[in-house]
Amino acid sequence: MLALAHFFERGRWGSLAGLRVAGQSLTAEDQLSVLTQAGLYLIHTRGMSAPEARICYERAEALCHSLNRPELLYSALMGQWYYSLLTAKLTATLQIAKRVYSLAQQQNDARIMVGAYYALAVTFYYSGDFETARQHALSGVEIWRSRSVQPFVEELIDPAVGCLMWGALSAWHFGEIASSKTTMAKAIVLAKKLNDMAGLGMALYCSGMLAHFEGNPAEVERLASDLIELSTHQAFASWLPGGVILRGWARSVSGNTAEGISCIEEGIRDYQATGAVLRLPYFLAVKAEALHLADSNPEALETIEAAQVLAERSEVHWWCAELHRLRGVFLVAIGADETKIEASFSEAIRIAKEQKSVSLEKRAEATCAEYRRQKASAS
Repeated sequence: MLALAHFFERGRWGSLAGLRVAGQSLTAEDQLSVLTQAGLYLIHTRGMSAPEARICYERAEALCHSLNRPELLYSALMGQWYYSLLTAKLTATLQIAKRVYSLAQQQNDARIMVGAYYALAVTFYYSGDFETARQHALSGVEIWRSRSVQPFVEELIDPAVGCLMWGALSAWHFGEIASSKTTMAKAIVLAKKLNDMAGLGMALYCSGMLAHFEGNPAEVERLASDLIELSTHQAFASWLPGGVILRGWARSVSGNTAEGISCIEEGIRDYQATGAVLRLPYFLAVKAEALHLADSNPEALETIEAAQVLAERSEVHWWCAELHRLRGVFLVAIGADETKIEASFSEAIRIAKEQKSVSLEKRAEATCAEYRRQKASAS
């Protein structure tokens, strides 16, 4: 990072310093190389939502067009896609993913196509379209397996690892729990084989999410510890907060609610400090669960409603069914009006059905059924 900083004006990433370094002029090719490398290291160390990285990739894109370098244009577009994913509305992010896909088609390049399918899979997943996300993830894995695709540019995360992960997460929503765990384990093995440390960090985080989905605090604690250790060693700004938040949830469920909530709040602060928005609705839902366990239900309700507002604003709808289910749980806990409670559970079921998330639909239906059973018993 320090070596690359010498190529830029002080404090202005993306602005090359006079185009002369050590008495020599930087050619356009040199400038492109410096910009793409700087972008990569910035998103590694400052997070995928680092605005400095976006500036580098935008400048690199212009050079790619003038120099006719499609492979580096792919890198520049993916860098912009990462930034948009973490900070912008998903409709804008999808447009960048589609540009990557168009580039892959124009070049008829399987390596770029795997990356395009990865970008599309992630974007559709977070929008709540699990079926389309899964189709893209499976297409990327199929190309990778059938053509022995090797990476040709340095990437933040190997797209084959990414396709395996989002295929696994999508499978969970369709009720394929065992298959989901198996595929996620393959993603971890592949990341280690490729020495893809950022991919390994994301795989550990996604594995922790799966364990959280299944309510397994011991597994969440184990994976969160591994993720925190890796992220600290590698200085991964994007993954460390997620590990801290998942650890906080695990400790809350295990009875240490005060410590758990403190961890979750620390992780959320650190995540927000990177400028990212994408995972905030989910992280706030995790915090709300911990508050509920601590019998702080009014605060839990406020937190889940803040998560719902953020989800709508950013178009991040993948956890919306669960947000409504949890809202219903918290309304029950504070003795709210039955009409509001029923409305929350009904909305959770409706969204899960619309998104074809079998797992979230079953969870919402079971919670609603238990509420009605307890109400009938009390009557």
